[in-house]
Order: sequence, then structure tokens, then C-alpha cells
Amino acid sequence: MDDIQVVESKPLLVDRELPGLREAVHQLMTKEQDVETPYGKVRCTLKGVPKGDRPVILTFHDIGLNHKNCFDPLFTHEDMQEITQHFAVCHVDAPGQQEDIPAFPAGYEYPSMDQLSEMLPVVLKQFGLKTVIGMGVGAGAYILAKFALDYPAMVDGLMLININPCAEGWMDWAAHKISGWAHDLPDMIITHLFGKEEIHNNHDLIATYRHHILHDVNQTNLHHFVKTYESRRDLEVERPIPGGHVQARTLKCPTLLVVGDSSPAVDAVVECNTKLDPTKTTLLKMADCGGLPQVDQPAKLTEAFKYFIQGMGHMPAASMTRLVRSRTASGSSVHSFDGNRSRSHTNEGTRSRSHTADAHRAHPHVDSTAESNVDQAVPKSTEVSC
Repeated sequence: MDDIQVVESKPLLVDRELPGLREAVHQLMTKEQDVETPYGKVRCTLKGVPKGDRPVILTFHDIGLNHKNCFDPLFTHEDMQEITQHFAVCHVDAPGQQEDIPAFPAGYEYPSMDQLSEMLPVVLKQFGLKTVIGMGVGAGAYILAKFALDYPAMVDGLMLININPCAEGWMDWAAHKISGWAHDLPDMIITHLFGKEEIHNNHDLIATYRHHILHDVNQTNLHHFVKTYESRRDLEVERPIPGGHVQARTLKCPTLLVVGDSSPAVDAVVECNTKLDPTKTTLLKMADCGGLPQVDQPAKLTEAFKYFIQGMGHMPAASMTRLVRSRTASGSSVHSFDGNRSRSHTNEGTRSRSHTADAHRAHPHVDSTAESNVDQAVPKSTEVSC
């Protein structure tokens, strides 16, 4: 384990007349470490100070990205500060994906997706962390889900954005190989991260992330990570059968699945929802949102995440936000939630993706996790939208 650096965002000042100043300064500390694991070193960035038995937010990014360009738009947003006051955050960069790192030597064997998930218990042990709330995007969501399946006692909850639980089929493999003849690696990753509408219409966003992919990540190392992701196995989860005698392999923690309604991952996320325990899972489709909700709509995603962790019993006194105030004023929270549950499906292939009602958009109902956790006996999937 190599210590890289310790950065304090503010000088360490102590003023006894200002209560909480010392704690506030400690929360602004950032510590980076290369953690040695059986499968190589992994770069971790711990922000804030872990508090007692409270879980730490653990993030894992998608292919083509690292923790900075994947999660900075979310964690630097002003609405997120209320959450980070209560939770330390540990960002994990997949091997070789952080900035300013040389290429792996010839013949280097990159860890598999299973091995990447096996690195995480070592990370928790290194930082003295007992449990985490995972936040992953794409490949990172798959890795965190695998970690939660294998080490359920270490994971209190998961927010999984754009997760694809299935192995890449031979048709997908062939399509990628053919497209690879005409498009370079950055273009292939852009089509993985963003939908066609965004690529055609949001030129500034696409140019920004094309620049990230080209200049913030070593291209040789990136190719290794992409190849590993494309070689993933099925996550092998199945929906529990009420009263069944055989225990199903599924996520045991509260899980929030998130996808933008114009994301290329919509079908994969909906399919994942069909395989998880409906009493612990909420599917959130974000209206007017593209492939990276944490970048496209950080305020709305922050609010959804706040409701999610409140449903887990954390931050009960957190301030009401503008959307929940709107819903409370309309007096429709319980009725609307019940209405959404009544429209939930066990066959998600028939779900509608339309989000045309403005009133529906104004009521995200993302705090439905709290109610579904109380009513564990109801074998229904919860689908919400905002």
C-alpha cells in the first residue's frame, strides 16, 4: 500500500469560539492511496472522515471514465453537500484508469470483473470501513452488484446507474467488432455512455466527454478495462419466489436502479429489475435525461439518493427539498405512490417508457423505498419516475 498524498482543502484552523470548525475541516480532507490487492494495486480516494458505524459511500465508475469525470458533477453539486456532511465518500478507480498513469507493460493481465469486485473487501479493510452504500455506473454498477452478492454483510445499500447484469451476447460482440473497424475506441465508448439523441444534439457534452476519454485515461489501459467489461459473465441473480423452498441468489440490500429515459441502457436496467427482489428494489427512470444522470441532472439524482438513504434509516432530519415540498403541497404523496405501485409489473417487457405528464414529473416518489422496506411482504416491484 503506497500513500500518495493528503490534501486539505482549507488550512487546519482551530477557533474554540466556532463549534464544529475542527470537524468541518476534517470533512474537507482528501486522502489518496494505492491499495495493494491480490489482483494488483487500485487507486482509492477517501473524502471526509468515516463516522463510527455509519456506512461510507463507495463509488465505482464506468468504462472510459474515472472517479473525477464520472462523479464530480454529482458530488460537487450544492444539493449533495447535505449528504456528504453525514457520510464520508470513498472513490475507487479501476486499475490504470486514473489520470497521469503510464501504460501497463506488454503481457499485463488485467483483472476480470469478478476479480475487480474481489478488490473491494481489501479496500474496506485498508480504510477500516465496516459497511458501505455503493454507487456505481455501468461497469462500476456491475462490479458493486457482484461485490454485494458475494459480501452482503458489507453492503447496506446500492444505487446502480445503467447496470447491465447480462454477459455480452455473440450478436453484441459481433456488432462491436464490426463497428470497431470503422470507429476508434473513444467513439465506441461514447455510444456506450450516451444515447443517439444526446450524441446528435448535445455536441458540447459529447465533446467534453470525448476529451475526457482521450486525454484523462491512458488508451492502452482503457482498452484493457473495456475488454474486461465486454468479457463479463451473467451476474446470475434471480427474483425470489414467495414461499419458495430454494433460496434465490439476489441482492439482499435495498437497491435503487437508475436510468435516464433516453439512455442506451434502458432495456438492460429494466431487465435487471425483473431479476431482483421486488420488496427491496426501486427502478427510477428519469424523464428528459440522457446516459449519465449524475451529469445530466445531478440535483434530481441527489434528491432521489437522499430519499433512498432516508428509507434506509439515515438522515431522518434532512431538510425538505423543492420537489418534496411540491408534492406535499399537492397532498398527493400516498395516493400517487399507491398508484405507481398498482401499475408495477413483474413482466417489465410491457412497461411504458413515456413520461409526458408534467404533474407526474413533479412527483418523483423516490422515497417509496422507505415504504417498500416497511412493507416487506408485498411481492411487487416498485417503478418510479421523475
